[in-house]
Amino acid sequence: MTRFLSISSLGFLIAAVACGNNNSGSGGTGGGGAVGGGTSGGSAGMVSSGGTGNTPGTGGTGNAPGTGGTGNAPGTGGTGNAPGTGGTGNAPGTGGSATGGTGNTGTGGTGNTGTGGTAGAGTPGGSAGLSAGGSAGMGMAGMSGNAGSAGGGTVVSLPPMVTSASGGYWQTSPTLMESTGTANVTINDTAAQTWDGFGGAFNELGWHFLNSADLQTQALTLLFSAKDGANFAWGRIPMGASDYATSRYTCDDTGQDPAATSDGSNRPAADTAMANFSLARDMMLLIPYIKGAQTIKPELRFWASPWTPPVWMKTGYKTDDGSSGTAKKPSYYDGGNIVTGNTANLQAYAKYYTNFVNGYKAQNINIEIVSPQNEPGYDQNYPSCLWDKATYVSWVGILGQAMQALNVKVMLGTLSNAGDNNRSDLDISSAVLADSTAKGFVTVVGAQWGVLDKVNSGTTFGNLPVWATEHRCGNYPWCKAAGSGCPAAYNSSQAPNDQAYGEETWGYIRDAITKGKVTSYSAWNMVLDKSGLGIDTSRDWKQDALLVVDGGKVNPTPAYYVFRHFSQYVQPTAKVLTTSGGDAVGFKNPDGSIVAVMFNSGAANSSYVVAMGGKKFQVNMPSHGWATVMYKPS
Repeated sequence: MTRFLSISSLGFLIAAVACGNNNSGSGGTGGGGAVGGGTSGGSAGMVSSGGTGNTPGTGGTGNAPGTGGTGNAPGTGGTGNAPGTGGTGNAPGTGGSATGGTGNTGTGGTGNTGTGGTAGAGTPGGSAGLSAGGSAGMGMAGMSGNAGSAGGGTVVSLPPMVTSASGGYWQTSPTLMESTGTANVTINDTAAQTWDGFGGAFNELGWHFLNSADLQTQALTLLFSAKDGANFAWGRIPMGASDYATSRYTCDDTGQDPAATSDGSNRPAADTAMANFSLARDMMLLIPYIKGAQTIKPELRFWASPWTPPVWMKTGYKTDDGSSGTAKKPSYYDGGNIVTGNTANLQAYAKYYTNFVNGYKAQNINIEIVSPQNEPGYDQNYPSCLWDKATYVSWVGILGQAMQALNVKVMLGTLSNAGDNNRSDLDISSAVLADSTAKGFVTVVGAQWGVLDKVNSGTTFGNLPVWATEHRCGNYPWCKAAGSGCPAAYNSSQAPNDQAYGEETWGYIRDAITKGKVTSYSAWNMVLDKSGLGIDTSRDWKQDALLVVDGGKVNPTPAYYVFRHFSQYVQPTAKVLTTSGGDAVGFKNPDGSIVAVMFNSGAANSSYVVAMGGKKFQVNMPSHGWATVMYKPS
């Protein structure tokens, strides 16, 4: 036997409530009244208005439909406030106590329009509490999908099921069909780790290719919108040039990139006072990119990491091309070693971080976590730096003290090298964790590439949570042919943002969550052109991305949809759930909704069944495709 459940009967909702000025308000005095009616209905105490027991859009005691108890207009509380304001200046969506400042009218503060619920963003499921449009019981803000623009969370109604495959990506269904069949996948009510969120990296080249307002809107919506996009929760910010900057620089090396010489005679002079520090370069591309994202998702959170310290803090540079040849254009930015044992340099570098964090904060971009170095065990033909264990341990201690004063946390690297060239970032992490001072400052570990593989095999870092900080970027130059660990042969003409890379993406995300028990997962380049080439001067590596700019359009790739199958539906602070059968990852959101994300590597199966929340649902699972199902038990 089967039956259909509609969106309204399930009451699906994402309510990701962020901190800021929009924290919880209490709801009136539990007023009722069906929408537009004058009788008591709905749920007592729904936080939809600030008045004296009136629910937005409801009648008071025998008032005509659409009027409020003491002459208040529909959707308002308080004493004669106009629609869009609450009892003492709260915007709709907050309750009796003023949580969004005083006198805000629909923007800023709480900024919610016509939502029910708490924390200025609305809670799911009240049968009353809609001020404008929307169906009773939907818990939505007039189907608009957005809840305010300043610090509040985002409230949207999502379809309960979506599927993707090469024949059609992001096919949504407004209903779920129950099934009595045998489950292919079971989402167990057994929690593992707590989820911190999905994200991606901001890089200069991404914004460079988004060279019109239309392209920018397309891309930022696809990446950060809770209603129409991937709903990313975190953004990674490079501190100076990454390999996908437009050119080499640090915030204390802002001039030309001089041709490196063996005697280093033209290496920039030391600047321990940070007199040359500047964020002028960041203001050109990175900060506009980030601010654009904030217009779509104001509650977006940030962490930052450098690819290289200022070049005067290093000795040497990379002279080879990584393949038994010589570097084509040696640069002081590329490779080299941190000067060992120089406390004055490290203290200056801590000031660099302080200036960076404070400078971004002045732009209303609050960096919460910093990494001491990206991949400290790799030297590359792009900005990079090798660190010895002793200096890295000292650096973490000095950096940690400086960041503690700013209430900024320290990540234990973004660790990547697990043994290449007789170096290992695991040796560096072990040294930090063995030092009581340095260990006390680190709160999370960033793992990527080889180190993430080790994490998936059981490597841990004490009790520290692990984030997967960089998704593998595909099209590997060392892969001359498929097989032997290579998913496909290298494409020298352009990045192959294809279905095969989408399937590879699925495997990396699934394994990191289910085997590595990571608590966050970040994409690398969110946006590139179809070539995918960075500023590596010696290796032709055309890397894949989530979105590709081509022909005046932003084209989502299969890998983008794999990320979105997770990130749009899974809220930060969700619990990762164990699964049985099939190829799946499960989550339980803080609002109680259960999410199953599944992949089918075989033939299409129209009778695929997932068991979750005490029910079984039938899924029309495509071949070599994905499905996300969300269900909130009553």
